[in-house]
Amino acid sequence: GRASPPLAALSQVLRLERSRRAAIVFPLQKLERYLAPGADTARFRLFQPGLAALQRAEALFRSDRGHPIDYVSSAVRMEHAPPPALPEVCFIGRSNVGKSSLIRALFSLAPEVEVRVSKTPGHTKKMNFFKVGKYFTLVDMPGYGYRAPRDFVEMVEAYLQERHNLKRTFLLVDGVVGLQKADHIAVEMLEEFGIPYLMVLTKIDRASRGLLLKNVLEIQEFVKENTQGCFPQLFLVSSLEFSGVHLLRCFVAHVTGNLPTVEAR
Repeated sequence: GRASPPLAALSQVLRLERSRRAAIVFPLQKLERYLAPGADTARFRLFQPGLAALQRAEALFRSDRGHPIDYVSSAVRMEHAPPPALPEVCFIGRSNVGKSSLIRALFSLAPEVEVRVSKTPGHTKKMNFFKVGKYFTLVDMPGYGYRAPRDFVEMVEAYLQERHNLKRTFLLVDGVVGLQKADHIAVEMLEEFGIPYLMVLTKIDRASRGLLLKNVLEIQEFVKENTQGCFPQLFLVSSLEFSGVHLLRCFVAHVTGNLPTVEAR
C-alpha cells in the first residue's frame, strides 16, 4: 500500500508548534479571531472534542489485521447495495467539490483502501460503500450538477429515503465559491426528506482568509435561517493539508455511535 502522507496522523500534528497544530485540527476556530468584536461565536465551537476522542476516532480509521477497512461494493440501484447492517454515513456534493479526495484523506491511515480520485469531474458514477471494521460504513455518492449520472436523482433520492441505518449525510460545499444553485437543490432535498446532515467546506487551502470567512459567515447565516436538519457548525477541510480531517473523523465516529463520551448537540 501507499505510505501515509504527512499530517495524516495526529502524532505528526502534535509535533507542530501550538498555533499551527490548532489550525490543522480546528480550522474553523482559527477564523474566530478575525470576526468583528461581539460577534456570536457559539456556532464555531459546538463540536470540540478533546485529544482522547480525536485519538479514539483516528484508531477507527487506522486499519490492522483485527480491524480491516475495505471497499465493499458499488451500486447504481438500492437492490444492489450491501445489507444495512452497520451505522452508515454518506458524502454527497457537486461533481468537482473534491469528495473523493476528502474520503481518500479520511482513509489515509489505511493506504490499502483504494479510493479513486479522478482529474475529471463526475468520475464517481455509482454509490461506493466502504466498511470500517465492525463499526460503520461510509458511502461515496455520485456527484451532482456538472456531469452527474443520468439517473442520479433517482439513485440518491431512493438511498436517502430507504437507507434506515443512515446516521448523517455530509454535504460538501466548495469553500472557494460557496453555496451554488445545485447545493441549494441538495439542501431542499435533505430538508424535504427530514435527513440529518451537516455542511463541509472543502478546498480551504485555495481560499484567501477574507474569502473563506465571508463564505463561512454567509453559509452559517443560511443554515440558521433556512434549515431544520443541518448541524449548526460548519466543518472546514483541506484534503491537501489535512486541515479539519482529524475533526471530521471524530464527528463521523461520534454520529455512528462510536464515541459515546463526546458531547455534541
